[in-house]
Amino acid sequence: MNRVYVCSCFGITEQQVKQHADSGACSPRKLASACKAGTDCGSCVKRIQALLGRTSTPVARPAAAQLAATEEPMAEAA
Repeated sequence: MNRVYVCSCFGITEQQVKQHADSGACSPRKLASACKAGTDCGSCVKRIQALLGRTSTPVARPAAAQLAATEEPMAEAA
C-alpha cells in the first residue's frame, strides 16, 4: 500500500484526511480537532486546504470588459 503523508508531524495520510472529511471534518480547523493535522509546524496546511477543496488564493473576478459583454442592457425608463 502506497501511503502519501500530508502531515509528517502526526503521521496523517491523504487517505486519513479524506476519511475525516467524509466524517464531517470539512475545514482545516475541524480536521485539526479530529486528528491534529496542521497544528504543529504548519507546513502541511496548504496541502490540507487543497485536499479539502479550499485554496489560499482568492478567486479572480472577471474583468470589466467580460462583465460588460455578459450583462443585458437595461430597459430605458418610459
